[in-house]
Amino acid sequence: MVTTKTKELEAARAKFAKLEQEVAAERANELSALPAKYGFDSVAAFIKALKGNAGGSGRKVSPTGRRTRAVITADTKSKVKSLTVAGKTGAEIAKAVGISVPSVQNIKKELGLTKARKK
Repeated sequence: MVTTKTKELEAARAKFAKLEQEVAAERANELSALPAKYGFDSVAAFIKALKGNAGGSGRKVSPTGRRTRAVITADTKSKVKSLTVAGKTGAEIAKAVGISVPSVQNIKKELGLTKARKK
């Protein structure tokens, strides 16, 4: 009884391993065809386009996977000011400029664009 189940288990494991290999091969074929499918000459150009159009917070990530600190420049502050005047929310501004919402709030406070809190 146990040997029969052990044989069934080994057969299932072998079938599973074979399926994993088939899926990996099929995925590799599909991925290698993507650049040409979307009109790119090279994988590098395709990856560059993907990175440029990737969603997310807009924050840059280092090779180690950690987020990098945003550099707040005069240009960043002017963009925040113009978007604030245009009526955008803090989250919308943060996404558009590529900084965090707290950074947006700090810039708005520095520029005098926030209301003073009542005590």
